[in-house]
Amino acid sequence: MRRAGALAGVTTLAVMGTGIWLPGASAAASPSPSPDLSRFYTQKIKWSACEGDGASLLESESDATPVPKDKSIQCGRITVPLDYGKPKGDTVKVAMVRVKSSGKPRGSLLLNFGGPGGAGVSGLLSAQKEFEYLGKGYDVVSFDPRGVGESSPVSCGDAGADEQGMEGDSEDPGAVLDRMRKISEACEKKSGPILPHVGTVDVSRDMDVMRQVLGDKKLNYLGFSYGTRLGAVYSAQFPKKVGRMVLDGVDTLTEDVAEQALVSAEGRQTALDNFTKWCTENAGCVLGTDSRAAREHMAELIKGLDAYPLQSSDGGEFTGQDVVDVLGQALYSRQSWPALSQALGALLADGDPRALLRMGGALAEQAPRSPGDVPADNMAAALMAVNCQDDPDRPDEGSIEKEVAKLQEEFESTSAIFGKSMLMPVLFCFGRPAGTDYIRETVRDVKSPDLLLVGTRGDPATPYRWTEETAKRLGSSAVVLDNRGDGHTGYSGSKCVRDKVDGFLLYGEMPKDGSSCGSAEED
Repeated sequence: MRRAGALAGVTTLAVMGTGIWLPGASAAASPSPSPDLSRFYTQKIKWSACEGDGASLLESESDATPVPKDKSIQCGRITVPLDYGKPKGDTVKVAMVRVKSSGKPRGSLLLNFGGPGGAGVSGLLSAQKEFEYLGKGYDVVSFDPRGVGESSPVSCGDAGADEQGMEGDSEDPGAVLDRMRKISEACEKKSGPILPHVGTVDVSRDMDVMRQVLGDKKLNYLGFSYGTRLGAVYSAQFPKKVGRMVLDGVDTLTEDVAEQALVSAEGRQTALDNFTKWCTENAGCVLGTDSRAAREHMAELIKGLDAYPLQSSDGGEFTGQDVVDVLGQALYSRQSWPALSQALGALLADGDPRALLRMGGALAEQAPRSPGDVPADNMAAALMAVNCQDDPDRPDEGSIEKEVAKLQEEFESTSAIFGKSMLMPVLFCFGRPAGTDYIRETVRDVKSPDLLLVGTRGDPATPYRWTEETAKRLGSSAVVLDNRGDGHTGYSGSKCVRDKVDGFLLYGEMPKDGSSCGSAEED
């Protein structure tokens, strides 16, 4: 549960906070490559045809003869230190993918699709057409961050499955915290030594190794959602190495885990309000013609299904939280709204949830696929690990138990629909050592070249105010583009945003600070 990945619908994770194991010397160490790191900065990457599940994404989906492999698409790996404070110790192999430029490249453009926990290799292979225009001027590159996908994936094993169903758990706070402690222990045991070293500070350092290995003097970067946090950290660690950098769907750098989850619930509620307003203004809306009544009806529907789930012939249940899950996915992209309206119509008119279930499955299929040998819970496990690694706050058990009832009331008053599901992430870091304070304390007033920050007004995951707050924190280098539309991130949903981002990355045409793009209809 956290920021969704890059393109709307590419991955659909809920928003949550950050925080976990101390990164050791890596967080405070000088970002400049030291002699001890020279073997990593001077390595050569061996590019070759993508294999395994990655290669399958390049094949024809029909029964016809498979499409010949595109020689412009290559996969490879680089080696980075497990712990940058101990560069002579263990290492990690980081998986990468490159789509070679169709024109004369000015270098590489590194992409991060978000998460945390989103795989970049499968993400780029499945969405490469979205970046064809940028590919005229760049080799487009992405990667699986350490702990994700094919880069030493973390896992919590069976304990991860227990965590997936804990929203709205009715146990007393002490019992819930005991379960969270056991999950934490299982994650540590299953993941091994990589677990304390998957935070954003270490991944940012990996990106600088990538920059050098790719042969670029400056890092050109396009980060979506969580990828904006990663880009901001890089700009603080390596300000003189920043080239053209775009941060789309801007993450917070300051708010604690509880506040982030609360803002997430608020953002999703705002997106749902926008959806109900859109629906009720269109003829035949299944929710009626009054947007306020429609919101109340939706809340009553979910509450009713939680109390009396629909039963399937195979003994399964369809609850209100199943509706919440699909809503959370569908609201990431305005293009999903018509289908969502129809699916809700089938549920309301006939008590038939199949259209919603199909929709949820289809949206999930749009997420980048991980190779078959990657643990099934890797995305969720990595999300928890990274967020906890990035957050220094660890209230003690007594404080949490006292606060749970108060937090529950606050979350549900913020959103009767999404508040319940967003409360549990507040507890995910319990039982784990405190994370680094580098992001919260040090990433500010960066001395890099100008950075383009794109914020979307109706974003359900990264609210627009985070764009404003992060821009203020980063200082005079931050240039804000205001996307007055809906959905998570702006690049895929707004032609105006896409044109301005492409113009900056390809030609250095930076929009004026505070300039805006209209709604999706105007685009």
